[in-house]
Amino acid sequence: MVLARHRRAARRSEKGNGPLTITIYHNPACGTSRNTLAMIRQSGEEPLVIEYLKNPPSRARLAELIKAMGIPARALLREKGTPYAELGLADPKWTEDELLDFMMAHPILINRPIVETPKGVRLCRPSEKVLDILPNPSIGTFTKEDGEMVIAKAGARDA
Repeated sequence: MVLARHRRAARRSEKGNGPLTITIYHNPACGTSRNTLAMIRQSGEEPLVIEYLKNPPSRARLAELIKAMGIPARALLREKGTPYAELGLADPKWTEDELLDFMMAHPILINRPIVETPKGVRLCRPSEKVLDILPNPSIGTFTKEDGEMVIAKAGARDA
């Protein structure tokens, strides 16, 4: 039900009839995901936060997100801390559909965070990739959890 409301809000947003809707497929145990969420909030937006390990997207929704990102399913696979190696997913024999099946069976294989805004969908690794799709990317100074400065005080990205 939450996702249905989100999709209706997103359609209203696209038509200019409501608030912007930003969604983050989030893992609170992931520093990159936490940094991305913090950048979204610092931009003045409160996103719909979907903890995808607890509430994974449907197969159809995951396929939509991959298509919107313009990447193959393989590019969304996470290797570290997952059954990637045990399942033999490095083998190029697996089709897009088969890789989606693996991600549905093991949501931990879905790399994160995925962020969807009216400006596009991105896998935000590194976290500052979210700035490319935020309605207000001028978030000022931002320091990641590890102390790395992402935004200069003037609002420009550090090189």
